[in-house]
Amino acid sequence: MSTDGVGLGVPWQVSAFQLLPAAPGAAELAGRIRELRARILFDGGRRPEFRDGADYVDDQDLDFGAWHFVGRREADGPPVGYVRLSTPQTARLFQSRAFLGDGPFEDLLFQEGLGTEETFEHSRLVVEHRARKLGLGVHLNAMAIAAARCLGAKAMIGTSGTADGQDLFHQRFGFRPVPGTRRYVERYTEDVVLMLYRAAHGAGEYTDLVEQLEGAFPAAVVTPERALRELPPAYRIAAGARLVPTPPEPVRTRGAEAWHPVLFEPRHAADRQELAALRASGRVQEVCDTIEEQLRELVRSRDPGRKLAGAELERAVTEQLAGVEPRSYGVWAWYPWSGRLVHLLPREEFRLVRTDRNRGRIERPQQRELLARRVGVIGLSVGSSAALTFAMEGIGGAFKLADFDGLSLSNLNRLRAGVHHLGLNKCVIAARQMTEIDPWLDIEIYPAGLTDANMPEFFSGGHGPIDLLVEECDTPYVKIAAREHARRLGIPVVMDANDRGLLDVERFDLEPERPLLHGILGETTSRDLVDLTFDQIVDLILTMVDRERISPELAASIPQLGRTLSSWPQLASGVALGGALTAEAARRILLGQPRPSGRFYTDLELLTRADRSTVA
Repeated sequence: MSTDGVGLGVPWQVSAFQLLPAAPGAAELAGRIRELRARILFDGGRRPEFRDGADYVDDQDLDFGAWHFVGRREADGPPVGYVRLSTPQTARLFQSRAFLGDGPFEDLLFQEGLGTEETFEHSRLVVEHRARKLGLGVHLNAMAIAAARCLGAKAMIGTSGTADGQDLFHQRFGFRPVPGTRRYVERYTEDVVLMLYRAAHGAGEYTDLVEQLEGAFPAAVVTPERALRELPPAYRIAAGARLVPTPPEPVRTRGAEAWHPVLFEPRHAADRQELAALRASGRVQEVCDTIEEQLRELVRSRDPGRKLAGAELERAVTEQLAGVEPRSYGVWAWYPWSGRLVHLLPREEFRLVRTDRNRGRIERPQQRELLARRVGVIGLSVGSSAALTFAMEGIGGAFKLADFDGLSLSNLNRLRAGVHHLGLNKCVIAARQMTEIDPWLDIEIYPAGLTDANMPEFFSGGHGPIDLLVEECDTPYVKIAAREHARRLGIPVVMDANDRGLLDVERFDLEPERPLLHGILGETTSRDLVDLTFDQIVDLILTMVDRERISPELAASIPQLGRTLSSWPQLASGVALGGALTAEAARRILLGQPRPSGRFYTDLELLTRADRSTVA
């Protein structure tokens, strides 16, 4: 049986069968159903209770007498999703009865005016990750409801997880949570709540789909013998093998090192279906929906002189919504690396509110001008502070980040990162943090660092040429080669040296013949800096930053490098200051304001001496 996958153009093949205890091969078929469910529920180790040694296990007596629905992409393809529908004949075995207890279960049905003979149970909706974004979860859920209605159900009951938004997913079909039933269940490692559905009330947002599938249900029914032929034998793990949990592939992302969020606009039907599938997928760990407060901020920021409050404020919000339900307004941003799903204003409104406090320092026309610029950052240790400050302040709407290094434990004294980031490429860490500030930023990363092979693309290719370079790498060859490219292309360069607040500015956009690093290295070119020894690198970097002007602490540290010190001493306070200095310089350069070439010191020890105080 083939039906269109919820408007996504996916022809799902769904087979339905009732498993009766006396049917030929019933035990074998039950085993294969249970293995399919348990393998998906195990989820690479997220729910370890569903694996026992070499076997995936989910044994439930409730399987016998129930209807089972198996979803595939192609008729002869592997099963990628499943849902179960239990009939009143097995009501004594319902999961919801076990969850509540016999007495409370009977009391609930009595209070709802329902009898066990007209109440079905919906359970075990499981879908593999690769099929979730295509709407199979929605399709299977709708099919189970359609089948229940065909079989005479007046109501459906079932338990639902809450950590990934599955309860919200079911509410969109007309299920409602039963008050007072939510509690933590160890096997599922999350809170579970009882949900109740009444057939007479339609199927919420999916009423049309359920009605369509009511007519299709009879054609989907197959015999248990055919179902047994179509389901593959149980999968076993070789004895002694070590199963390494593989993170499920994120929706619309590029693997484990994804840095782009996924944006859903509920006004588009396809996005609504994908969003519903995501909520049901088990991937969402946290839902953050503050859209109504964001709307209040929006209307206030547009007209701060009105002092909107109370009923007048709510009227202004209603006018802004223009008939759209709050939950469908704006966009939902899905961050697969954290499992967070966040509801936000549309892009222009989001940016208007997010940068509202910039006004008075950076006016709206200047904000738009800055967002139109592309910034390159080389070196994401010290450079990460610059990149994050740029993102927060709105200096650039597009970025290129280059660093070959992964985060190490010793980096955590100065990088804004956590222990869960250890081993992750620094470009990825910075890009994720930046898109968590503004999910619409256009970010390209170069996790192999800047090389001869990719340097032309970094400066001029990809999504577009950069307008400004922030250079914060430790490799002398790259420092000079990048400046050679920047000078040839007329791109300004800013650098923070992370000592005494040294800011270096080279305006190659205004001075195309300006000597690299202000002529400090004479006629040295990048070709002269290949295959240097460690001592040569140290000597060269000291020359670059002017060894006569470095701080006493850094000067004392140089002889200890490679002896009592593993590398250059750096502090978080200095890195943070560097982010501020490079951001201030970049903002002025990109807005055409005065910021000449040169070297400038913001030496906090000097500037905060007692004799510099402005008060007695």
